[in-house]
Amino acid sequence: MPMRARFPRSARLTAASDFDAAFKSGKRINDPLFGLHWRPDAAARARLGLAVSRKVDGRAVGRNRIKRALRERFRAIRSELSGGDYVFVARPAAAKASAPDLSDAMIRLLQRAGAWRQSTGEGPTGTMRSAALAGAASNPDVSTHDPAPAPDAG
Repeated sequence: MPMRARFPRSARLTAASDFDAAFKSGKRINDPLFGLHWRPDAAARARLGLAVSRKVDGRAVGRNRIKRALRERFRAIRSELSGGDYVFVARPAAAKASAPDLSDAMIRLLQRAGAWRQSTGEGPTGTMRSAALAGAASNPDVSTHDPAPAPDAG
């Protein structure tokens, strides 16, 4: 059985005082699916806090699905983020969004906040965009955009 990367306790916001500090002194960025409260701290590693209330989805299954998608994406990109506390507050529209949509909204908010340390303009690691750009850099003879094939005249 393959070993999965863990999401350690040190990567989570657990104390109410940590959430309060992020809400009071953090940078606020909004999206239709989430609000992000980011309190930068260059000396610390990135930590995630999630607030998904019953107003978002009355069913625990729906709230847990949102949290699971965000935790998984955060775990994958944590090393690429600036240090600090990130609190994502879900909005009711998140209940109807798919896991990729939730992940994309998270990435958009992090980029708008300036928390993404990746300065090359590439997409997050593991995306099709980063793979295409990496391939283009290693092989200049291959274009990243192939034109549509010409229709047969005959």
